[in-house]
Amino acid sequence: MPLDLGKTILQLDDASAGLGRAYHLRRHALDHLIRQAQDVNPTEAQAKSQAAAGRPFLAAQITDALLGAIPPQPPPQDWSVVSVDGSHIDVDRHLPIPCYLVNLGGCVLTYGRNPDAQFFNQPHLATTPEELYLSDPANPNNEQPVTGLLLGILRNVQELERLVEVVESSPPEIPTLALIDGTLILWGLSGQGYRPFVQQRLLHHRYLPALERLRELAQIRPLTLAAYVSLPRTTETVNAIRACLCPYDPQQCETFCNNRLASHPPCDAANGFFDREIFQKTLGPGERSALYQTGPAATREYQGEQSVYFYYLNTGLEIARIEVPQWVAAAPQLAAAPSLLDLGHALIMEQCQKGQGYPVAISEAHEQAVITTHDRRVFKDMVLETLERQNLPTYTSEKDRSKARPWV
Repeated sequence: MPLDLGKTILQLDDASAGLGRAYHLRRHALDHLIRQAQDVNPTEAQAKSQAAAGRPFLAAQITDALLGAIPPQPPPQDWSVVSVDGSHIDVDRHLPIPCYLVNLGGCVLTYGRNPDAQFFNQPHLATTPEELYLSDPANPNNEQPVTGLLLGILRNVQELERLVEVVESSPPEIPTLALIDGTLILWGLSGQGYRPFVQQRLLHHRYLPALERLRELAQIRPLTLAAYVSLPRTTETVNAIRACLCPYDPQQCETFCNNRLASHPPCDAANGFFDREIFQKTLGPGERSALYQTGPAATREYQGEQSVYFYYLNTGLEIARIEVPQWVAAAPQLAAAPSLLDLGHALIMEQCQKGQGYPVAISEAHEQAVITTHDRRVFKDMVLETLERQNLPTYTSEKDRSKARPWV
């Protein structure tokens, strides 16, 4: 029986009426929260955010002020941006051979007196046991299949490694922005029950060394790194405000509150808000927020120069979260040149202006990497045809066959 759209629209009407009433209450509550945050002394904010580690929520570490608005500096005359993205086809148990496909694509866009645009993509088909499984060096019988979420994490690692390779081969004399789509943090490795060797293989042996290679390049050429998160749903800054407003000690906080909600005033004023809602109200087009550090308890694997900092940016059409490593956040400003943090801010804004609110390089990298629904069907047919040419048996499940040929 098809969906009853008549009944559905009535439910949508009821829901939207309730949302309309809630919107006006929410707007007044947000204005009140911002006023409270603006009244917090910067020194007090830094101290309270440092002490928030024992509370039951993830709060940003304040490095300057709790709230702030910083305009972009003018971009250099000549500059470039490098971005890499990826798509994959997961292992399909309905196919007769186990395999997955990762397609990495990207671009190098150069602006100024000698403009240029380079695009590339490279598919890789994984069929060997070494690629299909991660094994524990201490016990080769201890294996983790590379599929599902883990394949997505591996692809993120490969994207960063490819980004490093492209930066290394790009002209070193002009300022360069290495731009990642998404976050710098491999959150998928946390809380998923992966055994320690999985994290060692992907994070410590590959991902962090790739970040270190970028840091080393930045010491000999004008290079900055940033990760761009569109429409972020994070609450670290809101939780920092919550920590600054909270009059209770951490033990009481654990009794009264949970990781999302406070049950008592005044810190319950922060309930239910995203960071981006704060900065939609406080940042003008092109402005960025103060700089924050992600809670060390949540990112303890990212230490030293690779500690993760972030700020929010008003691109003109959305509030984006920009993540940078410490070597970008803390880099000094050189004579006649912006700091790496200011350089990244300026170049990301240039990218967003050229892309009507979203970085051009990320969009172009996605176009090079995307695997369409048609591509996925063709890939499956190619696998079967290849086996048939080799006179090898082919098969699929009856469930898969039924989906391809429905009864009615």
